[in-house]
Amino acid sequence: MQGQLSLDGITKSYGSRTVLDGIRFEVAPGRLTGFVGGNGAGKTTTMRIILGVLAADGGTVTLDGTAVTASDRRLFGYMPEERGLYPKMKVLEQIVYLARLHGFAKSDATERATALLTELGLGERLEDKIESLSLGNQQRAQIAAAIVHDPEVLILDEPFSGLDPIAVDVVAGVLQARAAQGAAILFSSHQLDVVERLCDDLIIIADGTIRAAGSREQLRAQHSTLQYELQSSADVGWLRTQPGVTVLDFEGGSALFDVDSPDTAQRVLQQAVTRGAVTTFAPQHPSLAQIFKEVIA
Repeated sequence: MQGQLSLDGITKSYGSRTVLDGIRFEVAPGRLTGFVGGNGAGKTTTMRIILGVLAADGGTVTLDGTAVTASDRRLFGYMPEERGLYPKMKVLEQIVYLARLHGFAKSDATERATALLTELGLGERLEDKIESLSLGNQQRAQIAAAIVHDPEVLILDEPFSGLDPIAVDVVAGVLQARAAQGAAILFSSHQLDVVERLCDDLIIIADGTIRAAGSREQLRAQHSTLQYELQSSADVGWLRTQPGVTVLDFEGGSALFDVDSPDTAQRVLQQAVTRGAVTTFAPQHPSLAQIFKEVIA
């Protein structure tokens, strides 16, 4: 399973209102790509254009360099933010039905649906009606509906909405397993802590434009400041008098501080070692929440 999804110059307007303005990014096979932005930023519109539900005014969507066709999209999986399952159907019956729509024989569809629902923690709810499930369990069933046919490209709009921390871990594990098998996965979420923990790559969108895109490590490096944490067996109050150092937080033998250059950081470390046992001296990388606030400002 492979296939790199690429968007190049995607535009979309409604009347005089521009919703998407030259969107460009890639979703690589075998990687989880987080797609974050505020309400109305353009995430759902972008996803619907990828899926062919909406037509772009301009730009291209390609898979491995070739324009995406209706046939390609049969290999895609999609989970919309709004739930779209039949409430009166039983859980297993629903997922088997969807697998059969993708061409699987009934026995194969039943086998893969049962295994997937069990993997998602719904093994004891197979014969329950969708409407009887909690919102979190309905969300798990919706995820099963999106991936029961082993899609090559998986598009998930707020997959972690309504899930408790344990369920988040279960769903994250399922998605990581699909990525390990080669699927290209794009998922949006307002839960930045979950995105930060789960994503390999990150796209930040605001007002219909891409503000940042790259691997998690690249973005952290690009937006890092010269900020360090020092923990020592000795009091570190002396930091306050050091040239080129701005202390942000201080308590006894622990301090968080900015420096004006890498050379200043090395000088601080050398002095700290002469004053006591240094247990921690490490650069501090910004969180996704901090990067998000910076790039959309």
